[in-house]
Amino acid sequence: MASQPIILYQALILSALLACVGAWIIARSYRRRMQQLMRAPHAEESTAPASDAAAVSPPPPAPFSLRDNWAAGMRLTTLLIAVSCLIAVTSACIWWVLTFPGEPLPPKRVAVVALLHLWPVIPGLALMWRWSRKRLFGTLLLWCAATFVVLLWRQIELRPLQAVAAMASEIGLSLALVSLVFLGNATRAIALWLLMPAALLIWSSLMSIDIFFHMSQQQAPWLISTLKMLEGLLGGSWHVASGLLVLVALSPWVLAWWPARVLGRALGRAYSRKWLSDLLVLFTGVWAFALTDRALTVAQGAGAAAFAMYLPLLCIPAAVGLASRWRARSGRPPTLLLLRVFQQDAQARLLFDHVAERWRLSGNTVMIAGTDLADRTLDADDIFKFLDEKLAQRFIISPADIPRRIAEFDITADADGRYRVNECYCHDTTWQGALQALVRCSDVVLMDLRGFQAHNAGCLYELATIAGASRELRVVVLIDGRTDRGAAEAAVVSGRRECFTWIEASHFNANKRREVLAHLFA
Repeated sequence: MASQPIILYQALILSALLACVGAWIIARSYRRRMQQLMRAPHAEESTAPASDAAAVSPPPPAPFSLRDNWAAGMRLTTLLIAVSCLIAVTSACIWWVLTFPGEPLPPKRVAVVALLHLWPVIPGLALMWRWSRKRLFGTLLLWCAATFVVLLWRQIELRPLQAVAAMASEIGLSLALVSLVFLGNATRAIALWLLMPAALLIWSSLMSIDIFFHMSQQQAPWLISTLKMLEGLLGGSWHVASGLLVLVALSPWVLAWWPARVLGRALGRAYSRKWLSDLLVLFTGVWAFALTDRALTVAQGAGAAAFAMYLPLLCIPAAVGLASRWRARSGRPPTLLLLRVFQQDAQARLLFDHVAERWRLSGNTVMIAGTDLADRTLDADDIFKFLDEKLAQRFIISPADIPRRIAEFDITADADGRYRVNECYCHDTTWQGALQALVRCSDVVLMDLRGFQAHNAGCLYELATIAGASRELRVVVLIDGRTDRGAAEAAVVSGRRECFTWIEASHFNANKRREVLAHLFA
C-alpha cells in the first residue's frame, strides 16, 4: 500500500466513475422496463388464493403531529452531527499518530485538524434534508471561510496560501467524488450501491494490468509471440498496444463478475432485512470517501497501518444502534398515500423531496409505482432484483395478488428512525384494485393535482375512490392555475367532501411546503 498510493487513487476515481455510469444505464433501463411491464397485459393469472385481508381497515394510528415530526427531525439531525464530530475527532487523532509517530497528541492542534476533517457533515445533512446544490455549496463555502479563519488564528505565522492549500487538499478530491456520486438523481439512488461491486471490477483490472506490465518487462516468450500475431492482424503497433491494453483490463471481469453480483445481492438482502438503511448508507458513503482520501494520504509513510483511518466509521452503527434503543415507539405508525398526475416528473420529485421525505420521520408512505419517482424510491433490493431480471415478479398481475403485496409492506422504522416507502407495481389492468387496497390501509392522502385536466381519467377514479372510502381520511389536494378544479370537485361530490382540503400551490416555495405539512399533520 505504501508504494502504490497513485494506483489506489486511480482505483478510487475509476470505481466512482464506473458506478455512476452503471447508475445512469440502470436508471434508464429500469424506466424503460417499468413502462413495458405497466402497459403489457398479464399473460397468466396468479395461483395465489384470494383473501379479504386487504379489505380490513387497520386499527387507528398512534397520535402524530407536526411538532412530533419536527422533534424527530431534530433528533436525527443532532445524532448525525454528534456522530460526525466523533468521527472527525477520532480520525484526527489517528491521522496525527500515523503522520507523527512517537509524538504526543497536542489537544489544540488535534482540534484544528478535527475541524478540518469535519466537512462531510455538511453533505451528509444536505442528503438527508434534500438540500439544493446551491444551498449545499453555499454552506460549504461558509464552513471553508470559518475554517480558514481558525487555521490562520492557530498558526504562529499567518500563511494564507498554506491554509488554503491545506483545505483544498483535505476536501478537493473527496468533495468532487461526493458531488459526482451523490448529487445526481440516478447516482444518489443507485451509484452508492454499485460502488463496492465496481471497486471489485476495477481492482481486478488494475491487478491484471500490473501483471501484464511485469510480464512484458520479463519478456515472456508467449507474450512476444502474441504481440506479433496481433500486429499482423491489426496492422500497426499503436492499435496493437491499445487493443491489448483494453483486453488485459477487461478480461478479468469475466471472473470478477460473479463475485461482484454475489456482493450486490448480499447488499440487497442486507437492506431488505433492515441491516442497512438508505440514509445511513449515504451518510457512511460520504464519510468513507473522506476517510479513503486521508488513508491514501498517510499510506506512503504508514503503510498498511493507514487502514486504521477507517476505524472511525464504526462510530456510525454504534451510535445509531444506541439511539434506536432509546427511541420509544408505541402504536401503529400513520400511513400517507401519495397520489399524483403522471408525466409531471419535476414537480412530483420536488413534492417527494420536501414533503414525503419529511413524512418518513413520522410514518409510512405508500403509492402506486411509476417512472416519475423511480430515482427517489429505488433501493438496493429493487436494483439487484432488476439486474437479476426479476422486476416482473413484483407486479400485481391479478386481484388475488393484492393482499399478498400489501402484507409484504415494510412498516417498521429503520435504525435511523425513518420509515420506508412501499409501492405497488401494477399493470394497467390491476392498478385500480391496488388503489382501493391502499386507500383502506392509509390514514392521510396527499394528492398532487397540479396540471390535472378532465381527460386524466385515472385521477378522476382516484378522487372518487378516496371520497367513497369506508373510513374517514384526511385528504390534502394540491392545485394550480392549470387544474380543472370543477372536474375534480365533481368527482367527489357524492362522497366525503368535507375531508378534502384544497391548497393552491402554483408556487411551491418553503412557506407553501410548511402549509402542506401543517394540513397533513393537523
